[in-house]
Amino acid sequence: MSLEQSQVEELVAAARAALKHAYAPYSRFAVGAAVRLTDGTIVTGSNFENASYGLSLCAETVALATANAQGRFTDVEAIAVVGGAMAPDGSVAGDTTVTPCGRCRQVMNEAEQMAGRELTVYCAAADGSHVTRHSVAALLPHAFGPADLGFTPNRKN
Repeated sequence: MSLEQSQVEELVAAARAALKHAYAPYSRFAVGAAVRLTDGTIVTGSNFENASYGLSLCAETVALATANAQGRFTDVEAIAVVGGAMAPDGSVAGDTTVTPCGRCRQVMNEAEQMAGRELTVYCAAADGSHVTRHSVAALLPHAFGPADLGFTPNRKN
């Protein structure tokens, strides 16, 4: 689903605000994500690192898990991702568009299949200079997901 320009701007702004809460002392790379639900509600998340690196959580996964915790996983319609290197003062800047990692793309594929609608992914630079639009299928072609296991959208399994 494509959003109107004002909705995209609102979603990206929410992701940019969320990245300010990133806990990234090891990578010094902050990421914020914002998920738009079908009723216009926006849920955010930021990356949350751990000294045991494999236990770190990406912003996109945090935001999607938050939507799920609210019972809204199947209401996801779009997500924005913003990120960049942290300066010593904790600020984040940069004009490079950030895209989700492979794990997050897989989690987005799950959300898309369970919602039964295309999830649009907006990737943005920390300074707001660039925003690109992607489908989950373009970011993760030939994905494995719930349908491969016989799960159907909007069904409790």
